[in-house]
Amino acid sequence: MSLNLQDMMARVQELQSRMNETQEKLRALESTVEVGGGMVRVTINGKQEIRKISLEKNVVSPDDIELLEDLILSAVNKAIEQSQKMAKEEMSKATSGMIPNIPGLDLGNLGL
Repeated sequence: MSLNLQDMMARVQELQSRMNETQEKLRALESTVEVGGGMVRVTINGKQEIRKISLEKNVVSPDDIELLEDLILSAVNKAIEQSQKMAKEEMSKATSGMIPNIPGLDLGNLGL
């Protein structure tokens, strides 16, 4: 399949448009993760921006700050992992049929 330069530019513009739309969609998508039996909840969007952290009152103890720190760290890391999965799925949808599947071509650093 050969494409002329004009066709290639049109496909690049379409891909860019899809990517911009996907970026906006990721900003609106949110996911909430819980750790410690729901004692700590973190809400994150698909752009990996933390939107909210919620703590149960009983987890806040001046005698055990280390536990609270560990729970928050765990929840944030779990939320980031979830956000990365959401972003990968949405980017895959956006680029479907636009970028050829070339064995060994890793576009992961581009979010694809």
